Amino acid sequence: MIDRKDVEYVAWLARLDLSEEEKERFTRQLDNVLEHAQKIKSLDTSEVEPTPHVLPLKNVMRDDEIKPSLSQEEALSNAPHREGAYFVVPRIL
Repeated sequence: MIDRKDVEYVAWLARLDLSEEEKERFTRQLDNVLEHAQKIKSLDTSEVEPTPHVLPLKNVMRDDEIKPSLSQEEALSNAPHREGAYFVVPRIL
């Protein structure tokens, strides 16, 4: 059971300034959430197989394939500034 002091403490941690009405409302709401979580916790799931996701998803990523790409010279050809085989970018401090 969550009480008003718990809500005030969580609000303090989150640096929230709650009105009296909000404190009362959040106390009721959080208590309802925790009550529901307790009901879920009491369910027997021993016969339920663990799954990585609740929906039957497949990996849609393609296999890596080696394909021709730009040469180093082509990649650097439009660089506004370069030094040898590298892009020159502004220093970040």
